[in-house]
Amino acid sequence: MALYEDDIHHQGKISALLNRLANYHAGIEPNTSERKKTQAKARLGTLLGVYLPCIQNIFGVLLFIRMTWIVGMAGAIEGFLIVIVCCSCTMLTAISMSAIATNGVVPAGGSYFMISRALGPEFGGAVGILFYLGTTVASSMYIIGAIEILVTYMAQEISLFGDVSVQSNALNNYRVYGTAVLLLLGIIVFIGVAFVSKFATLSLACVILSILCIYIGIFAASPDRSMQICYLGDRLLTSDSVTVDGVMMCIKNSTGPIYKKFCHLDGNETTCDQFFKENVAYTKPGIPGLASNVFQDNLHNKYTYSGNIIGQKIAGDRDRGEIIADITSSFMVLLAIYFPSVTGIMAGSNRSGDLEDAQKSIPIGTLSAITTTSIVYITCTFFFAGTIEGDLLRDKLGESIDGGLVVAFLAWPTKWVILIGSFLSTVGAGLQSLTGAPRLLQAIAMDGVIPVINFFSVTTKRGEPFRALLLTLAISEIGILIANLDVVAPVITMFFLMCYGFVNMACALQTLLRTPSWRPRFKFYHWTLSLVGLGLCVVLMFISSWYYAITAMAIAAFVYKYIEYKGAEKEWGDGIRGLAMSAARYSLLRVQQGPPHTKNWRPQLLVLFKLDDQLQPKYPKMVEFAAQLKAGKGLTLVTSVLEGKWTERYADAQAAKQNLQKVIDQTGVKGFADVVVTESVTSGLCHLVQNSGLGGLRHNTVMLGWPYGWRHNIDERSYKVFLDTVNNIGAGQMALLVIKGATHFPSSSEKLKGTIDIWWIVHDGGLLMLLPFLLKQHKTWKNCKLRIFTVAQLEDNTIQMKSDLQKFMYQLRIQADVEVVEMAESDITAYTYERTLMMEQRTEMLKNMRVGKIQPQTIVDNSRASLPEVKVKLDTVTEESTTDEEKLSERNQYTFSPNFRQEGVSMEEMASSINKNVLDIKPDQKNVRRMHTAVRLNEVIIQKSHEAKLVILNLPAPPKNESGELNYMEFLEVLTEGLDNVLMVRGSGSEVITIYS
Repeated sequence: MALYEDDIHHQGKISALLNRLANYHAGIEPNTSERKKTQAKARLGTLLGVYLPCIQNIFGVLLFIRMTWIVGMAGAIEGFLIVIVCCSCTMLTAISMSAIATNGVVPAGGSYFMISRALGPEFGGAVGILFYLGTTVASSMYIIGAIEILVTYMAQEISLFGDVSVQSNALNNYRVYGTAVLLLLGIIVFIGVAFVSKFATLSLACVILSILCIYIGIFAASPDRSMQICYLGDRLLTSDSVTVDGVMMCIKNSTGPIYKKFCHLDGNETTCDQFFKENVAYTKPGIPGLASNVFQDNLHNKYTYSGNIIGQKIAGDRDRGEIIADITSSFMVLLAIYFPSVTGIMAGSNRSGDLEDAQKSIPIGTLSAITTTSIVYITCTFFFAGTIEGDLLRDKLGESIDGGLVVAFLAWPTKWVILIGSFLSTVGAGLQSLTGAPRLLQAIAMDGVIPVINFFSVTTKRGEPFRALLLTLAISEIGILIANLDVVAPVITMFFLMCYGFVNMACALQTLLRTPSWRPRFKFYHWTLSLVGLGLCVVLMFISSWYYAITAMAIAAFVYKYIEYKGAEKEWGDGIRGLAMSAARYSLLRVQQGPPHTKNWRPQLLVLFKLDDQLQPKYPKMVEFAAQLKAGKGLTLVTSVLEGKWTERYADAQAAKQNLQKVIDQTGVKGFADVVVTESVTSGLCHLVQNSGLGGLRHNTVMLGWPYGWRHNIDERSYKVFLDTVNNIGAGQMALLVIKGATHFPSSSEKLKGTIDIWWIVHDGGLLMLLPFLLKQHKTWKNCKLRIFTVAQLEDNTIQMKSDLQKFMYQLRIQADVEVVEMAESDITAYTYERTLMMEQRTEMLKNMRVGKIQPQTIVDNSRASLPEVKVKLDTVTEESTTDEEKLSERNQYTFSPNFRQEGVSMEEMASSINKNVLDIKPDQKNVRRMHTAVRLNEVIIQKSHEAKLVILNLPAPPKNESGELNYMEFLEVLTEGLDNVLMVRGSGSEVITIYS
């Protein structure tokens, strides 16, 4: 293996890698002491690890205290639909979860781990919080249910607030006893987790035993074994209203209790209710059994408004012994109340760290548990409808049977089996919720994706999440203070439906994107099933309660945006990244179909940066200006070039890229950073101009800074790199923005007041008009006024020009003050002539020194004779220029470093020859005219715009040959002399703004 010895040295042997993978033990160890334990954990199989825990969590309090009421109100048909819809939702979710769970090793953390690793930290954090809130509120539901069983059905005499048949009294009892039980369970969870695990076994046994007793009671039910219930006509009466001294008296005699309820003495006459007169009182078996014909009567729904007699559309009177509906029922309301009965499907996946083979046990155990519980719920729906009298089913609190639990009277051999079993199982479910919720919150906090909850990642010395437990108890107490099970249940429904929806979305995304890492062992899934599951979750949310649904979504959106805002640094290879890649590819292909219409044109910026010796950007305010210009829209590429070899400067390139990215992050620009290493800076910039971007997502505008100090640098690269880049940008038909005075530009936190002055010299496709408009969209420039100046030539009608320009700006829908500046024909002054002569002398001197290969230490030309004043007529020149900030007296001094000289020629001779050539120069008339234009235009700009916050003007066309390059740079210096913030613009030649809609 000599050929691969370097690779083996750096990456290790295959055998070592396989050994690490084979001995990988997944799991998060919350207890620090467990790390010291050497003995292996108990590995659970499918039955004990997944199936039975799911059974225990799915069968909850609602089966015992609400299932009969739901069947009575909805009827057998719609009750079956409620059950089948909810069970289908959980079954589809379990299929998606099985695919995710079998796609690699699942450490401890269960559903939160699976969703966060499949959808990313933002979705993972949002779903984790929702799952935590759902589990926490579920604990309050279980405690309320346990207290309802205790106070209402087992021991009414312990009521602290009187008759529990009065809803307000019952709710107050639930609040007081519920708070006490919550504190007790909280102490048990904190002190004895081992006790919670043992109690779970007892709770599971109670659930299974209770269900078996219910089934036996269903088949054993008969009129002879049933209790009797009292009717007046078709109205079921409460047992209290017809009981005297413990004996039911369901008769209309004047001595009976019913007569006293419906009749009253009015003077000397007794007046009775008309309904009492027309109907008879009678008793009938409450649970006549399957052989009776009650199934036909219970087939259809009997939804009731709050305050009406159950099953009827007539307002009732509790004082007359009529049973009144305490809540308005409908298909949607019952669906929301029932759905928590089918939750708990993730109990097995939550124990994934303790499973011997999680990838095998989770799918089999979860799907088997859902199948089992679904069969139980569906059969119970039909059995209850076929066994129990309809009005008794609708008697939620059992007021017609001495406040008893209907399903308890159905069970065999005695009601106490159900009462005790349901109470213990409900308390056990509450303990499980209070145990799991704090650990889930701690796991989320330890991931560090939500900084605000990092406080709850701390555990005690025993590894108990005490802080998370306190928060869980506080949230659970809020649910207990609500006290109404029918109000709390829909809240749980929302949280779990959101969680299940995200599970389905994760599976659908991974399948549709065909991510290479998506290779689940579980094969019985399909993306259509996941999408149906997702749609079903969303529909159920809004069917159940649209305002609860919006609240749950708002919480998830808030957590998502918070994590995104804080910048989640976790990289879990999630599916959302794959979705973004697919969407980006689709968008790129769409964008590449053709150039954008003029209406859609906006500057897509390529910012070319110069770096200092520490690889930091020299003028970071260029990026801030780019952000202000973009206002967060479009594309921004921030790039730079390092000179050297890629193999040698790779590390420097990465460091420079990080520095650029840091500037991007600090300024809030939506863009990307990149650094290129080439042996020539010019060629590197040319490559960036040509190849930056991807497909249709490419830049159309290049921004670069002015090359300060080019006058004092003998190296021609000081200006030639700039000019070559300008020419390359022009060759690519891109727009060009040159920033001069970058250090004076405002930061994005500033708010300026003043003017933005546009000097429109030549037409450039409207870019000069568009840029200030875009700048004003940013808060920094929002309060600045636009002023547009244009220069009138001798033959132009200034009045007509101003009118046309105002009309043009009106059609562009841009508010700006318009002014036409007249530059009267004038003679060329001695200053202009001398300035031109100095420029050409310097150019010639540098040329001679390069040709002669000599660079004297210092050459100062003091022998220049005074020049006569010359009169030259000004010609029209369409190419403009830029400036520097040195004083005129300084531009006469040149300092160079010694290099080498021609052999056989002394330095004195070379210098003498150069000085002689320089002194013999006579200014070129074209250069004189151009200098005159630059000087005159600069004077006008200084006069009009000396207080402007930004001056935008046309960048003149660069020279077509090398001989005019230095002169061009001098023209630009003169043109912008005395101005702080200057933006020189050169359009691409195509129109970028239009007056049409």
